Amino acid sequence: MAMISFSQNGFTPFQQLLGHNKGILERWAALEEYIYSSNTFPAELKEEVRRTLAFNNGCEYCKAKGAPSKDIVDSRTQTAVHLADMSSKSTHISDEEFSALKKVFTDGEISELLALICFITACQRFGALLNLGPVCQI
Repeated sequence: MAMISFSQNGFTPFQQLLGHNKGILERWAALEEYIYSSNTFPAELKEEVRRTLAFNNGCEYCKAKGAPSKDIVDSRTQTAVHLADMSSKSTHISDEEFSALKKVFTDGEISELLALICFITACQRFGALLNLGPVCQI
């Protein structure tokens, strides 16, 4: 059970926890829409990043949507998942890791990928801190 009540604002349990602060919910949802509607990365890459982060960030609500894939063949997705895994365990990315990233992604893509990772992490930490479960009743 979530640590606070669900508000009347929002469509998902996550949004209804944020919905106690309608302005934050509206801007958060707008940023989420913007990030997920970007065509820079395919939906599959974004989903694998989300799944990897869910297990590292401890969000039960997010973990219930599926575990990370074990057999990723796309090198860009593999690199993005590695970055998500590594960045969720440390705030430092070595020069060697950045060199490897720059072989696969442009500077703009690296910036967007890190923004995606940070946004997803914020969502998942919020859910974890409020004990948002996989099957919360609204």
